Amino acid sequence: MKNVNKYTRQFFTPPITKRKWIERSCVEHAPQWCSVDLRDGNQALIIPMSLGEKLEFFSELVRIGFKEIEIGFPAASETEYDFCRTLIEQNMIPDDVAIQVLTQSREHIIHKTFEALKGCKNAIVHLYNSTSLAQREQVFRKSKEEIIDIAVSGAKLCKQYRDQYEGNFRFEYSPESFTGTEPEFALEICNAVLDVWQPSAEDKVIINLPVTVQLSTSNVYADQIEYMCDNLKYRENVIVSLHPHNDRGCAVADTELGLLAGADRVEGTLFGNGERTGNVDIITLALNMYSQGVDPELDLSDIPAITELYTRITGMSVSERQPYSGKLVFAAFSGSHQDAITKGMKWREEGHTDHWTVPYLPIDPEDVGREYSADVIRINSQSGKGGIGYILQSRFGYDLPKKMRETVGYLVKSVSDHKHKELLPDEVYAIFKQHYVDITSPINVIETHFVQRSGIEASVSFDYNGKHVTATDTGNGRLDAVSNALRSYTNTDFNISTYTEHALEVGSASKAVSYVEIVSAGKSYWGTGIDNDIITSSIKALVSAVNNMLKESSC
Repeated sequence: MKNVNKYTRQFFTPPITKRKWIERSCVEHAPQWCSVDLRDGNQALIIPMSLGEKLEFFSELVRIGFKEIEIGFPAASETEYDFCRTLIEQNMIPDDVAIQVLTQSREHIIHKTFEALKGCKNAIVHLYNSTSLAQREQVFRKSKEEIIDIAVSGAKLCKQYRDQYEGNFRFEYSPESFTGTEPEFALEICNAVLDVWQPSAEDKVIINLPVTVQLSTSNVYADQIEYMCDNLKYRENVIVSLHPHNDRGCAVADTELGLLAGADRVEGTLFGNGERTGNVDIITLALNMYSQGVDPELDLSDIPAITELYTRITGMSVSERQPYSGKLVFAAFSGSHQDAITKGMKWREEGHTDHWTVPYLPIDPEDVGREYSADVIRINSQSGKGGIGYILQSRFGYDLPKKMRETVGYLVKSVSDHKHKELLPDEVYAIFKQHYVDITSPINVIETHFVQRSGIEASVSFDYNGKHVTATDTGNGRLDAVSNALRSYTNTDFNISTYTEHALEVGSASKAVSYVEIVSAGKSYWGTGIDNDIITSSIKALVSAVNNMLKESSC
């Protein structure tokens, strides 16, 4: 590409020699979660949420299990201010939930922020100012000392106003654009703020280290976090928080490595909404933990319902391939994938393992409110016999013989290919039923009678090519006798190759379903029959197979 020389690295690596985070293999417990959907997510919408929408979204975040929820910037607009006051005055904030509000380090803004919080049982006042080299040089044109003074002045004002207002207030400080800040300077300014606030075991302070803009690979961010964790003053009384954006598509990796590096808390949004490419997706983070056997301490058991509320209120969409949440993330169209999933499910049902190890599915879709038959096995021209057979069995109760699955699979795939579309389960069933179940043309059996002689004699009455006829023959069983009668009358040569039957467990359990394969001139033909009587269902299956043979021979 042109102009590559105009770009250079804008991040700074900390003076770290031994990386403890690299020796840790996984996140072992849930962090403290803070949703910023109502601030970052709201700011990133074309049409910001109304008061009513914010209230509904807040209630959903509480239901999911967030104990800290950033609700906005109450000094920025009337809606933001009214939202804060409504939550407090209508007693909508549970006792174990803290609301969080953002404020710049400016006295009139801090003053209005505390006015908005008056009487709040639990609130976090989130102070920030930008610290990066680019912001200092280009935006503020201030020295490091002047930037520190902005932060310290704001910290002192927060402490002053906390003493003046009724309520329970904790503090948070963010060196905005942390990832573009020299690590030693980020440490200096955070420690200066901590010296003002003097955190204690009873009054801990949050130091939030945001990836305001992603500038590096995730290992660099982990180094930056570990450096801060190792060198912050009052560390035992400081909660180190992460707030990654997703400019390089690495927000989840930044967060996971940041937690390995010693962070305690994560700020993010449902589905990763936020400015530019968004914030870190908390749902992805939480379910990544869940897939490793770690309780994320959030209730994500109904992702479809959460998605519906989110899309309705924000006007945003959730990508079909969004991890865990997208409509297609559990979908298997590939025949080999479908076969592996089907066999993995059977392996699990047989009791071989207590843990979830099904191929291609990192978690059980049912745990997040999805359905196997609707969401996992999807049918198109790339699908295999295993997936199509799974749909017919799990959704409609037909346990097709293995050889029949292949035949039906090719037929269904052909229909999908010619229509150039995915086939829904009902469409798959319609194709199966049309071509194999209780076929009554050109032969339509009216009744059958059996007499015990030397073997079984069958008298079959049926309509055939516009004529009503009766054919009689014997066999070593009822189905064999009917087969011989039909073979003799139609002057065809076929043999029954496969016969199976089972109870039809979906719908009326009293019905039986039978499958018959006949072979003529080396070619296989299948039929399926359904009836309350097992003998009648087997005859219907045989007749269906014969009819399929006769139809092909007449073409």
